[in-house]
Amino acid sequence: MKRLLALMLMTAATLAGAQTNPSASTAELSPAERSMADSQSVIRDKPTQYAGYNLLATALIRRARETSDARYYAQAEDAVKKSLQLVPSQFDTKQIQVSLLLGEHDFPAALEAAKALNKQVPDDVMVYGLLTEANAELGNYHDAESAAQWMLNLRPGNLPALTHAAHLRELFGDIDGSYELLQMAYESTPPTEDEERAWLLTQMGHLRLATGNTDAAQKLLEQALTTFPNYPFAMGALGEVRIEQTRYGEAVALFRQRYQFTSRTENLYDLARALQLAGGEGEAKKLFAEFERKSLLESSHKDNSNRELIFYYADCVKQPVQALQLAEQEYSWRKDVYTLDAYAWALHRNGRDVEARKQIEAALAVGIRDAKLLLHAGEIARAAGDPDAARRYLKQSLELNTLDSEQARLALASLAPTPGR
Repeated sequence: MKRLLALMLMTAATLAGAQTNPSASTAELSPAERSMADSQSVIRDKPTQYAGYNLLATALIRRARETSDARYYAQAEDAVKKSLQLVPSQFDTKQIQVSLLLGEHDFPAALEAAKALNKQVPDDVMVYGLLTEANAELGNYHDAESAAQWMLNLRPGNLPALTHAAHLRELFGDIDGSYELLQMAYESTPPTEDEERAWLLTQMGHLRLATGNTDAAQKLLEQALTTFPNYPFAMGALGEVRIEQTRYGEAVALFRQRYQFTSRTENLYDLARALQLAGGEGEAKKLFAEFERKSLLESSHKDNSNRELIFYYADCVKQPVQALQLAEQEYSWRKDVYTLDAYAWALHRNGRDVEARKQIEAALAVGIRDAKLLLHAGEIARAAGDPDAARRYLKQSLELNTLDSEQARLALASLAPTPGR
């Protein structure tokens, strides 16, 4: 759900063309809700034409991101099926179908479908955006970078390309460059697209938080929530800021509000974690148990909370075998840096540090600067008997000045000094 901005920005103008002047009863609707209503009006007027169903499917995908509620994808699928019944293999409809696969985290299927569309129409900018996203989520970063560059070659400065390039720059370790691209995209996004602007502000806040600048992150995330109130992504990111600031009670309130707004399983994990930090051990224990139950139910689905469950088993309840089983399952179909990190950590917790080091170093080879990944790399290197590498990774984590950096400082202090120094 996190990377659907490209589709939304590229279709916003089309949707706007279908809109009528909002009445008093629709003035308070979100952009996606207005688009849903307008597309349904188009369908009523022209029920045998596919365009209205495409508009509805796109609006439902936008609504899924506005609310972080995956149930809208099922409704979008129905609209796409109806569109394809009217005009089989319609190119625009097929693109929306790929975006649905991405939203549902079926990245391998999305990649294959996007490749087929790219072969059919090699110069379509939207399709290169779909290829960029699918490849990035699977860990095919060279292919993702190539697709993003094609987007810029075909249409220099287009907004979807800027957001995709920003994501890749973050993964490649260029956090400042990533922020600059997001800022460019924000400044070019129309003021009426308040959810898109809130999304961009949230990503900018995330980058500021990743380098320990909690004050700047807080301002950006508060601006995001002013722009688009109750935005789940901004609430979650601001909750992380409050944890960094050790304002645990406020973090609990934000995570609780987000979970009440959208009951995704990973949101429950964040709430339980914040409660634990705030000293609410009793409620945290109950919520962790509920999280585990819900997470296991969805663990075989592509859209799951397996990464959170891996770390829960590895660190919270000390069940390393279960952590590794889940990590191997995730690793079997995607090899992005965050999956490599979870897999490495599960291997480490099972005492398989040579294998763990291979995976964490593969993640870091992409270039990512992430305090948690660097902390894990340091701990794994120490366990593998390489204190010099451990120091190097822990110092890099420390430089980012986050809570994980604080753990890196403690780990670094516990290392025996190198002989002769």
